Amino acid sequence: MDLNKATSKKAMIALIATLAWPTILEQFLQTIVVYADTAMVGKLGKEASAAVGLITPVTWLTNAPAFALGIGVMAFIARKNGAKDFKDVKTAAVQGIYLAMMVGAVISAFMMITSPFLPYWMGGDGVVAEGASAYLLITGAGFIFRSLDMVIGCMIRGTGDTRTPMIVNLVMNVVNIVGNFIFIYPTRMMSIFGASVKVYGSDMGVAGAALGTTVSAVFGGIVMLIVLWKNGVLSPHKQSKRINGNIMYQCVRVGLPLALQRIIVFTGYVVFTSEVAELGTVLLAAHSIAITAEEMVYIPGFGMQEAGSALIGNAMGYGDEKRMDRLSRMLILITVLIMTVTGSLLFAFPGQLMSIFTGDAEVIANGIIVLRMVAVSEPIYGALIMIEGIFNGVGNTKTTFRVGVCTMWIVRVFMAYICIHVWHLGLIAVWTCMIAENVTKATILGILYLRGVWKKGAVKYS
Repeated sequence: MDLNKATSKKAMIALIATLAWPTILEQFLQTIVVYADTAMVGKLGKEASAAVGLITPVTWLTNAPAFALGIGVMAFIARKNGAKDFKDVKTAAVQGIYLAMMVGAVISAFMMITSPFLPYWMGGDGVVAEGASAYLLITGAGFIFRSLDMVIGCMIRGTGDTRTPMIVNLVMNVVNIVGNFIFIYPTRMMSIFGASVKVYGSDMGVAGAALGTTVSAVFGGIVMLIVLWKNGVLSPHKQSKRINGNIMYQCVRVGLPLALQRIIVFTGYVVFTSEVAELGTVLLAAHSIAITAEEMVYIPGFGMQEAGSALIGNAMGYGDEKRMDRLSRMLILITVLIMTVTGSLLFAFPGQLMSIFTGDAEVIANGIIVLRMVAVSEPIYGALIMIEGIFNGVGNTKTTFRVGVCTMWIVRVFMAYICIHVWHLGLIAVWTCMIAENVTKATILGILYLRGVWKKGAVKYS
């Protein structure tokens, strides 16, 4: 797809919509699976919900390097695709596969080695920590395939094809839900169309949810490899399979700051969650479920971000700075408008969302309060998400690295520590710190965007 043909305002909006809807739908479907995971585990009790909630930030942390690497390769491919340099596009695809496998293997080893200890270090104990350990071990075993899925998906989006990764992840999500249905619960009798049917189950509980996730990751990684091999723009079928140090370096130098940012930031999430764990099982469960419920609100923003990064990268490769400016403004405005609507829905229906995942009245009541708090800030969060996508699209990941690390550790983690340990406040204060971090980060990056820092710091590829 030639992403630079659209020149009028109407044509550019249509192009944004064409690229964004598959990524938004993909994000939505992934969130539905998270909802299904949380709801299925929630039926086992608040301890199971707390176990999955305790390990969720670790999952974000382990996903971070592969996602960042994918952005680095996507930025290179999008720029080269915009410049019609298709040889380098194919070479980058080969390097992306190698990088995904290397990063996936390292993260997989980290997850399995730390699984017996990390949940306890985070403040978990008893049944909660045991469930979290099993979840981390099992998902870690298949992480190399998850890495391939994320990196190859980014590469395909860099060419303007956002539909194929959506379809693959849709089928992955189905595999995950079916796996959860089989692995979490015991064998039981179910009524299907009026008939009583015996349904097999492994009765693995939280570990079953992890196994369902791992099976879907293996499926997704293999299918993404097959799709890449058949892709006309990216296919390495007749391409040299040797390591190309120059192109690999150029992809890594964009992805590395983003990877470091996400690792340090998500380490902050881990510490932040461990601080919440000190408030007790009920508040940890409320916090974890509310975080999951909020995902439904901001998924359009992240869908727009992925499409926006590809569009901005292509425009830079094409050499049209005026087009870049127009596109960036449109992308920010559209994302803010979308998340104003979704934030309003979150404010109106927080109880209904919490009730999907738990029947515990105390957990729901605490979740309603914090969800209404964060709903008000969703438009600002939307601007933040898209501005980060614009910086990433031109390869200026060093700026987002510096800002993201400082705001996470100073505003969110440190202030939450003060609120809990010095002022002895609860969940509302903790979420106030979280919202303040997003607002501060959006303000700083917004000022830098308006000053043109995103273009001045853009990576130049050889």
